[in-house]
Amino acid sequence: MPKKLLLSLAAAAAALSLAACGADGEEDTKDEAAQSQEQGQQGQEEMPEPDLEGIPDVVAEIDGEEISGDEFSKNYEAQFQQLSMQSQMTGEEPDQEEIKQQALEMMINSELLVNEADEEGYTASDEDVDEYLATMAEENGMDSSDDLVKQFEEQGLDEERVREDIRKEVLMEQVIETVDAEEPSEEDLKEMYDMQVEQLEAMNEQMEEDQQQEVPEFDELKPDLEEQAAQQKENEAVEAHLEDLREDADIETHI
Repeated sequence: MPKKLLLSLAAAAAALSLAACGADGEEDTKDEAAQSQEQGQQGQEEMPEPDLEGIPDVVAEIDGEEISGDEFSKNYEAQFQQLSMQSQMTGEEPDQEEIKQQALEMMINSELLVNEADEEGYTASDEDVDEYLATMAEENGMDSSDDLVKQFEEQGLDEERVREDIRKEVLMEQVIETVDAEEPSEEDLKEMYDMQVEQLEAMNEQMEEDQQQEVPEFDELKPDLEEQAAQQKENEAVEAHLEDLREDADIETHI
């Protein structure tokens, strides 16, 4: 099951991935490297600052438990940093109000899942956290989890914060694993296939004939379609479960 990192950890992990992509390009020509550096410098000059003005001391309350403005600001800044790095490539400035709402919604969802995990008696041991860190280090091409923690520290997250985020993530995954998701049907797969074929044909219309991609047969794509459809069904089931949790919870937001 794919790991669904908490906001601050996910943003930092995304920053690591972007940095890794940059490292992979070191074999380009000197001219290309110089051009990329110049574009990067221009992007940095144009990168907006996160707007933290007016954030209250408490941004939300869930069944009496507060989400502090300080904690929200850290998560928002991490998410903003990630999207700002992406905006350098797309040229589209991030919508700060939209990011704030996304950050708050994710924090509320995380709190609801962690609360449910606690109520159900789920636990996350130090060994679980160590295993999670080791897996993340391997996925990022690092020799050890210590190297990963150092990278997170460079992104503004100390080891204690990283381990606490991972502990919560382990708890949330235990809850999510209990959520029943529908199995994708053959009709679901064919609808997804038709949509992808339509997208590919639209792309081919924009290209020269010698650059166009051949449209694959359904059976060729079926294994990938099954995986994508299963993930989509799982996401839908988790979203429905979160809606149920929200209906049963007393939630107040202040931003």
